[in-house]
Amino acid sequence: MTVTEHVSLVPYEDALATYDPVMGLEVHVELGTRTKMFCGCSTELGADPNSQTCPTCLGMPGALPVVNAIGVESAVKIGLALNCEIAEWCRFARKNYFYPDMPKNFQTSQYDEPIAFNGYLDVQLEDGEVFRVEIERAHMEEDTGKSLHVGGATGRIHGASHSLLDYNRAGIPLIEIVTKPIEGAGARAPEVAKAYVAELRELIKALDVSEARMEQGQMRCDVNLSLRPHGREKFGTRSETKNVNSLRSVERAARYEIQRHAAVLDGGGTIIQETRHFHEEDGSTTSGRVKEEAEDYRYFPEPDLVPIAPPREWVEELRGGLPELPRLRRKRLREEWGVSEHDMQSMLNAGAVDLITATIEAGAPADQARKWWMGELARSANETSTDLAALPITPAQVARVAELVTAGELNDKLARQVLEGVLAGEGDPDTVVEKRGLKVVSDEGALGTAVDEAIAANPAIADKIRAGKIAAAGALVGAVMKATRGQADAARVRELILERLGAEG
Repeated sequence: MTVTEHVSLVPYEDALATYDPVMGLEVHVELGTRTKMFCGCSTELGADPNSQTCPTCLGMPGALPVVNAIGVESAVKIGLALNCEIAEWCRFARKNYFYPDMPKNFQTSQYDEPIAFNGYLDVQLEDGEVFRVEIERAHMEEDTGKSLHVGGATGRIHGASHSLLDYNRAGIPLIEIVTKPIEGAGARAPEVAKAYVAELRELIKALDVSEARMEQGQMRCDVNLSLRPHGREKFGTRSETKNVNSLRSVERAARYEIQRHAAVLDGGGTIIQETRHFHEEDGSTTSGRVKEEAEDYRYFPEPDLVPIAPPREWVEELRGGLPELPRLRRKRLREEWGVSEHDMQSMLNAGAVDLITATIEAGAPADQARKWWMGELARSANETSTDLAALPITPAQVARVAELVTAGELNDKLARQVLEGVLAGEGDPDTVVEKRGLKVVSDEGALGTAVDEAIAANPAIADKIRAGKIAAAGALVGAVMKATRGQADAARVRELILERLGAEG
């Protein structure tokens, strides 16, 4: 029996009762350089197809590559941040294979001599447990072009009437980060995979070598997975789910493959070493192609590029300039902000940590910054299926709203309306306040009149308050807030009511 596309999945708990999952994660990071890895063509997104190409990245005969120095520097920074050894001497290799989006019929990569190797990254799971993921290597290479399959229902080549090729992406610098086999995670293997990619993404962003936007393909993960029966040392045959482009999908792909492998093995079948496609709509994977071994690529040293020998002094200079690593930074911020591990994880999951930090730096109290980003703004982002950072509001504007609340010029209800106005494109917070007339009514005469009217309109409630039932004051406060369209200071309104009625709060 071989793998089919219609295997009935084994329940996850049953799969883990029989087998140990072993994972290997290969993450490709598209570097944020201005030019490509081996030529001077622009890497800017959104240009017309095939407008950012030259003889070198199109693989024309006689065109010679030149290494992008910033690409090498970025690779060294990533290696150092991953606790890797940095090679004293390494070189590029040609990885030979034919595919329409590979114009040279080979990819310039690194094979047995990567620039960084033998490292690790500690990742923290949601319950606080720290899991160490060992890094095999981080090596430099170039991206391929992009195929667009037209006429089919799925966007894949099967069923398409024709294909178009855009070589703008061909030659963009990539760093491929490959883990050693990840063992011992057990039932938490999918969670470890997600946490590793999330931590790696934060690390890449902190290094400022890439924006690492997974939805744009700037960072993508290949999930290798195999199962072995409990007590056996030899790894099982692996599958490789290619180009998974979200944290949630990394977790789902690992979980699905555990269940699929278990179903095949329980049925007496054999796992085929192959690549597979992940489907976002239902979390399943389907067969791609039989996976080549390294020797199938006929690697050999790239004759047109000189070896790279990073000077030790330069490497140490880069090490000294590394930023605070994300996990240590989160620990420091958690202590400074006085929040729990769970709260910090929620902020991280929402993509809010940097936004909150920038809002505090703009002058907002930490609790106010957290409150608005994790409350009203997170709700707006969820409703519009938008990343929090992509909302049309800046940390400085959120800090201004917090300042107006602290100064008593806005209450929370009015502040929400101001944020709503900023998000709607009505201007900065002060402009929205002015246009909408949203300032708190602070004039004592106007407030006193509103209080007197509320007391006169609700004599029975007023009598209860005079009799000592202070809790009844809430109804009169509500009446005043309604009369002032929510623009009164509720605390001051309550004080005025109790003063008028001779009651003590």
